[in-house]
Amino acid sequence: MATRAMLRAVAKRTLPFHSSISRFASTLVLAEHEGGSINASSVSAVAAASSLSKDNSISVLLAGLGPSLQEAAAHAASCHPAVSQVLVADSDKFTYPLAEPWAKLVHLVQQRGGYSHIIAPSGSFGKNILPRAAALLDVSPVTDVIEISEPNLFVRPIYAGNALCTVRYNGDSPCMLTIRSTSFPVPPSSADSKDNEAPISQVDLSTFGEDSRGKSRYVNQTSQNSERPDLGNARIVVTGGRGLKNAENFKMIEKLAEKLGAAVGATRAAVDAGFVPNDLQVGQTGKIVAPDLYMAFGVSGAIQHLAGIRDSKVIVAVNKDADAAIFQVADYGLVGDLFEVIPELLEKLPDRK
Repeated sequence: MATRAMLRAVAKRTLPFHSSISRFASTLVLAEHEGGSINASSVSAVAAASSLSKDNSISVLLAGLGPSLQEAAAHAASCHPAVSQVLVADSDKFTYPLAEPWAKLVHLVQQRGGYSHIIAPSGSFGKNILPRAAALLDVSPVTDVIEISEPNLFVRPIYAGNALCTVRYNGDSPCMLTIRSTSFPVPPSSADSKDNEAPISQVDLSTFGEDSRGKSRYVNQTSQNSERPDLGNARIVVTGGRGLKNAENFKMIEKLAEKLGAAVGATRAAVDAGFVPNDLQVGQTGKIVAPDLYMAFGVSGAIQHLAGIRDSKVIVAVNKDADAAIFQVADYGLVGDLFEVIPELLEKLPDRK
């Protein structure tokens, strides 16, 4: 496999940074939840927060409505031993995770808690809320962090992952971060522990204004009904590119994924061509993945796509173009026709029980 050269640059900000952050770290983690449990990416955000400081006090903030929220709070209380408390905002204002009410909630909680850091996962949830909340708090966030060196020193990728930038935050508190969840894995023993449950508290919303709904509104939500693993957390990902030519041929990728118990991914070219919906897109503008095994069929290896798979443990590529860029990062590569390779794999792989 070709060596992946990484450059490092240093960026500094000029605003005075409160030295107390490094001594007394307290972190608010914005958690996304669904179906009565918090998402794996939010648990990774807790793991990232735990690496800020040995004595860091971590609060997890959840917002929503009804029994599902309370179930998610109970899950959050035991999701990681580093969690100190769970804050719950139960109101119909948070029925849907819109940026405006959430940002105002973060501002309210920060005014009361005085946290040194606020962290959210670098997905659609965090990217939607954190910038608006940062504007309300008049601070500049550090986005897509992959490594925390010190409480105010972070590493993030730039130039589609071809370089790493070391950023020292010198601004006012709170220091606001979005973290790449694949860079902060959670040990299995920490994923669901009932031994050390953190206390759960309700957020006082009596001063929460009625104008919090803002300019956006919830329209609807669509999801793919599938028994396949979630793309962002799957151990195996099988991805198809433009080389599959059409949506009918892309079904071969889905069949192979079923055989392997894998998640299905797609390049931006395949999504733009209408082969699959955009929630399957892998890459810089899609989902960042870090599976144990990543298999790419008919994927040329655009720089934006490679930025989304660089943390994969093993990369396998099949492409008829021997000069395809994907082979430069692949651990195993096969120059061949995917329309011959995939049927052969389907024939020889055993069915899942």
